[in-house]
Amino acid sequence: MTIKIAKKIVGYSVVREAEADEAAVTAAPVVQEDNVVHLHEKLERPDMLVGSTYKIKTPLSEHALYVTINDIILNPATQHELRRPFEIFINSKNMDHFQWIVALTRIISAVFRKGGDVTFLVEELRSVFDPRGGYFKKGGKYMPSLVAEIGDAIECHLRMIGMIKDDNLDEHQKKLIQEKRAQYEASAKTAEASEAGDFPTGSQLCNKCNVKAAIVMDGCLTCLNCGESKCG
Repeated sequence: MTIKIAKKIVGYSVVREAEADEAAVTAAPVVQEDNVVHLHEKLERPDMLVGSTYKIKTPLSEHALYVTINDIILNPATQHELRRPFEIFINSKNMDHFQWIVALTRIISAVFRKGGDVTFLVEELRSVFDPRGGYFKKGGKYMPSLVAEIGDAIECHLRMIGMIKDDNLDEHQKKLIQEKRAQYEASAKTAEASEAGDFPTGSQLCNKCNVKAAIVMDGCLTCLNCGESKCG
């Protein structure tokens, strides 16, 4: 590269190689250490955690279960602030399930503290079936077991803190479901919804959302809750 000198040279000096390297190091920008805290199993528990408690009342037990999930706030008041589940507790007056409930809470808490994506716990717990049979929650949602109910409470909490995104129906799907429901009620004369979940009487259980909201229209089974259809 050619440099044009427009002024007179009044002095000069020879720069040694070591001095040139030192000058380059001095001129280089200083990179600050990354102070972002990530969740891992060695992270110490703070003195105070924020959390939420969920009440579970099932026909399998006289007493309700109370599921408490405590969250840790990472990097508070920064752009890297995150709220992540840290531990879970389950309490009830019913002592019949005490052993496996304590074991389950310790295992789930350990998974929470490992960090990373813990949303897989929801599907794992909801896929547990009771050999004596499941039951329907208020709203018509089917629960195959008490363990699945705990998984449902964890899913509700993870949605609240933003770890699971809501897969809400778009406007086109909502309009289609409303049209299908209106046609069904007009043809079957079932304008009065069932007491269980505000869906037409005789609705079948949807295999996708586990809600008794699936009806047969034009030879096709369509869910009025999630929009699932065998005909696409």
